[in-house]
Amino acid sequence: MAKARSVRSLETRARPLVGQKAPEIQPFGRIARLPNALSQTIALASVENLNQVLADTMTLRDLYKKHHWQVVGPTFYSLHLLFDKHYEEQNELVDLLAERIQSLGGVSLAMAPDVAETTLIPRPPRGREEVPVQISRLLHAHEIILKEARSMARQAAESGDEGTNDLFVSDLIRTGEKQVWFLAEHLVDAPTVRAD
Repeated sequence: MAKARSVRSLETRARPLVGQKAPEIQPFGRIARLPNALSQTIALASVENLNQVLADTMTLRDLYKKHHWQVVGPTFYSLHLLFDKHYEEQNELVDLLAERIQSLGGVSLAMAPDVAETTLIPRPPRGREEVPVQISRLLHAHEIILKEARSMARQAAESGDEGTNDLFVSDLIRTGEKQVWFLAEHLVDAPTVRAD
């Protein structure tokens, strides 16, 4: 009898406990105090800035993938590859931003509806656009993020949050500037076969 009860107990423990519910352990917009030598006020300000840039970077990342799938024309192959390369680089930035938020004791945005509500980057149409329009849209998104990143880097430096400042300057700004350069060169009106 005891052996049968023991076997049943093991079977029950091996069954997944699905459908669990509990209150949030940390609400969005609140800081979990960590021993990181930053005041809660500074950490909260950095987290708010980082979440804004995170939402915009996730949007830019997704714009790259949209254009990667929908690009057409004689430059299809090169832009298809370039857009995917830039998508991957933006995806790395998304991870760095989210992890920085968490390391400051914050909660990072993660879900598409939250990103859509937060981003400053205008929503593109669902359909396919011409290449110059795609590139112009990407350049505009980069400009929004670069303006934010420069302003937020200064704020972080002034408040003593060197880690956030370094992320903005060393990763976000430098990656964004290089991607802008690569994109903008595609909009130069230069002859393709014969010089003027």
